[in-house]
Amino acid sequence: MSPTPPPAASPYPHLLAPLAVGGLTLRNRVLMGSMHTGLEDRPDGFERLATFYAERARGGVGLIVTGGYGVNAHALGQPEHAETATLCNATQAARHRVVTDAVHHEGGHIVLQLLHLGRYDHASGGVAPSALRSPLSPHLPHALSEAEIHGLIADYARAARLACSAGYDGVEVMGCEGYLINQFLAPQTNQRSDAWGGHAPARQRFALEIVQRVREAIGADALLLFRLSLLDLVPDGSRWDEVVALARALQAAGVSLLNTGIGWHEARVPTLATLVPPAAFSWAAARLRTAVDIPVVAGNRINTPEVAEALLARGDADLVALARPLLADPDFIRKAATGRAEDINTCIACNQACLDAAFEQQGVSCLVNPRACRETDWPTGPAATPRRVAVVGAGPSGLACAVQAAERGHAVTLFEAQATLGGQFDLARRIPGKEEFGQTLRYFRQRLAQTGVVLRLGQRARADDLLGFDHVVLATGVRARQPDIPGVQHAKVVGYADAIRQPQTLGRRVALIGAGGIGFDVAELLSGPAEPLADAQQAFLAEWGVDRDLQTRGGLKPPAAASGPLAARQVWLLQRRPGKPGRGLARTTGWIRRSVLDRRGVRMLGGVEYLGVDDNGLHLRVEGSPRCLAVDHVVLCAGQESERALLAPLQARSVPVSLIGGADQAAEVDACCAIEQGMRLALAL
Repeated sequence: MSPTPPPAASPYPHLLAPLAVGGLTLRNRVLMGSMHTGLEDRPDGFERLATFYAERARGGVGLIVTGGYGVNAHALGQPEHAETATLCNATQAARHRVVTDAVHHEGGHIVLQLLHLGRYDHASGGVAPSALRSPLSPHLPHALSEAEIHGLIADYARAARLACSAGYDGVEVMGCEGYLINQFLAPQTNQRSDAWGGHAPARQRFALEIVQRVREAIGADALLLFRLSLLDLVPDGSRWDEVVALARALQAAGVSLLNTGIGWHEARVPTLATLVPPAAFSWAAARLRTAVDIPVVAGNRINTPEVAEALLARGDADLVALARPLLADPDFIRKAATGRAEDINTCIACNQACLDAAFEQQGVSCLVNPRACRETDWPTGPAATPRRVAVVGAGPSGLACAVQAAERGHAVTLFEAQATLGGQFDLARRIPGKEEFGQTLRYFRQRLAQTGVVLRLGQRARADDLLGFDHVVLATGVRARQPDIPGVQHAKVVGYADAIRQPQTLGRRVALIGAGGIGFDVAELLSGPAEPLADAQQAFLAEWGVDRDLQTRGGLKPPAAASGPLAARQVWLLQRRPGKPGRGLARTTGWIRRSVLDRRGVRMLGGVEYLGVDDNGLHLRVEGSPRCLAVDHVVLCAGQESERALLAPLQARSVPVSLIGGADQAAEVDACCAIEQGMRLALAL
C-alpha cells in the first residue's frame, strides 16, 4: 500500500499525507499510541483527558488511541479503579463523551483501546490461558475455563459497542506486550491442550473470535485496530510465520489497521530506552507490510519528523505511532507541517516521568514537558505585573524557568558561568546512548531566542550584578561532593565532570567512587566502544540478541559480544552501601544499565570502605579484607552539594530570591523535579 504524498512543497510529504481507512480519512500518517496516563483512574479524569487529548488533536495528530480500558471489572486488577478505568455499562460510556467531543471539535479522530492484563495482574494474579505466574507478579493466575473464555469474548464485544456509543471512531484490541491475548498466542504462556491451545490456529482462536465479535458489535464503518506483537522477545514466543498467519486472519476477520508492538513487559531486550537506536525495529513492520493488504503502523523510538518521514518514504509502514513524543510536545505535527521542526520539544526516551511513573502507579507526565497530563491545573498566560527577572544558571531548571517567565512577559536575563548551556544535561549528552539529551538543549536555545531572554554566557554573576532586578532565581546547580578519604587530593583523583568532558585523559585502569546514576554514566562512557559504531542499529540488535532474520521463536537469538572495539580499560564501580550496585536506578532502565556493564566486564562492588589514595592506587576494605586497586585514576561520583554562594549576599541586600533545581535540593539530582520546579516558579512570579 503506497502512500499518496501531498504536494512536494510539504517538508514531510509522506508523514503529512492523508490516509483513507475504514469509513474515515485521517489527515496524516501519525497515530498517537496508547499510553496509560493515570488520569483514567481519577474521578475527574475524563475532563482532564479531554483537555489532554484535545491539545494533541489541535496539534495535528491524525488518530489518537486512548490508554487501555478494562473490558470488565476485573480486567485491570485494580478494583478501586473499576468504575472509571473500565467500560462495562452505559453509565460509564456516557462519561467518555466529553473526551470524544473534545477531540472531534479539534478535527481529530480517536479510538478506545480494549485491554485485559491477564497474568500481569499484580493484585491477585488475574486469569490466563494456563496457570503460569508472570515474573512481574507475585501471584499465580487462574487458568480460564471454556465458559470463562466465551464470557471474556462477550466482554470485549460489549465494551467495543459501548465505546462507539460514546462517540469513539472505533476501538483498538490490545494483543501485544504480553497481555491476555498475547498470552494465548505464545506457547510459553499457553500450554492448553483443548481447542484454545496447542497448535498455532488454536492459540490464535481467542484473538480471532474477539475480533469477529467486536466487528459485529461496532458495524462495518467503525475503525477496528489490532495491536499485534511482531517480536515477543521472550523465550518460546510466537514464530514469524505464526505472526504473519495471524495478521492475515485478522485482516479477513475485519481489522481495519494493524498497529504493531515490540516485546513483552518482561522481555530482557530494551525497546523504548534512550540507548535504543531510532526506529530500531521498523524493519519488522516492513516485513509484515508485504504480507497484508491493510495499513500497518510502525512504532518504537520514532521521535523526530525526519525519522518518521524516512521510515514512511522507504515503505516500512503506512503510519507511525508516536506516544511519548506527544507527551513531550503536543504540537509536534503542527510544527513539522509548518517548517518548524527545530521548535519541537523532542522526547529523549529517558522514561523517568512516563514509564517509570506508570509502573510505580503514579501519575504520568514528561521530564521535558512537565505540563503533560496536568494541563487543567497548569494554567498559562501573561503575568499581571511584568518584572525584571534574573536567572542564574543555565542548567535544566534555569532554562525552564527563564523560558517560561519570558513567555509570560517578564524581562529575563539568564547568567551562566560556563561558555555553554546545559549544566548536568551538557554532561549527560556526552554519555553514549544519551546523545539525545542534546535535543533538549537545542529546544531551549530556540526558545531563549524566540522569547527574547538576554543570555550572558561565560559570565559568573556576582551579587552586585543582580541588585537591579525585581526577582533573582538561583538555579546555580550543584558541585561534586568531596568525600572524606585520605589522599583525595592526589593527582590520580579527578571529578566526574572532568572525566566526562575529557575521558581520553584517563588511564587504562579506573576506579569510580559512587555507583548512583552518575557513576553508571561514567562507567558506561569509559567502558564503551572506542569509536562510534558504523551501524548502530545492527550492533544494537546483535548485542541484545534480536533475530533480524526472524527464524527463531520470539525473535531471540544468543547475544553477540558488544560490537566494535571496547575502550581498553578495566573499570571498577564501587559503593559504600552493601549489596550490588545499581539497585537504586530507575525501574524501567536500571536493569538495562546493569546488563551493559556486566557484559563489558565492569567490576561492581558494594560494601566498600575507602582507606585512601596514593601512588599505588586506591586502598579499600571489602568484607573485612584490605586490598589495593592498582588504578591509574580514581573518579569521584560520590554525590553533589548545592551551590548557593550567592544566596546569603542577596538576602543581606534584601533582594527577593528563590532557589530551584540542584541549588535547592542536591541529595538526588533529578531533572524531572528541576524542570518542573523551574516552570512552576516562573508561573508564580
